[in-house]
Amino acid sequence: MQSSATTVTQYLAELPPERRALVKALRTVIKKNLDPKVKEVMQYGMIGYAVPHSVYPDGYHCDPKQPLPFLSLASQKNNVSLYLFCLYCDEDEVERFREAWTKTGAKLDMGKSCVRIKSLDDVPLDVVGTTVKRMTLKKFIAAYEASLSAPRPARKKTAKKKATTAKTAKKTVRKKAAKKTTRR
Repeated sequence: MQSSATTVTQYLAELPPERRALVKALRTVIKKNLDPKVKEVMQYGMIGYAVPHSVYPDGYHCDPKQPLPFLSLASQKNNVSLYLFCLYCDEDEVERFREAWTKTGAKLDMGKSCVRIKSLDDVPLDVVGTTVKRMTLKKFIAAYEASLSAPRPARKKTAKKKATTAKTAKKTVRKKAAKKTTRR
């Protein structure tokens, strides 16, 4: 759920007490371990930690006016989401994070772009802190730039697209056959 808050203080004030406690705990760990050049901002309706233009002038490739996102925290409908953009450009770091989290015995609910957390008891804060500390700004920017220049894998066709493509191919064959018979 995107917030219209313009400051972190406003964002936190909007949250119910239990959510606020969870977000504050994550925020404390993040800020304690974060590279000092990464700044806390409100970005895309959530608390963000971004690489300012003074450090990375190109900004975010999706919107160069925005600073490069490093990670974000958002209170969603059913959970708090921790968006670890700093990891998603580096598959080895993602795997390292997964292993460290699951080694604690805590259940990891991780999607392609976020870790979903329901309560403070569900999150090994030390793993989050270690992960944030380990991902230096230099390493992150190098991985980010490498991901931009890497060839993208071909998208898989969905079953619906395959069916549509097959129907189109059949129609084309029928039309060609019809044209041949009318020419004779």
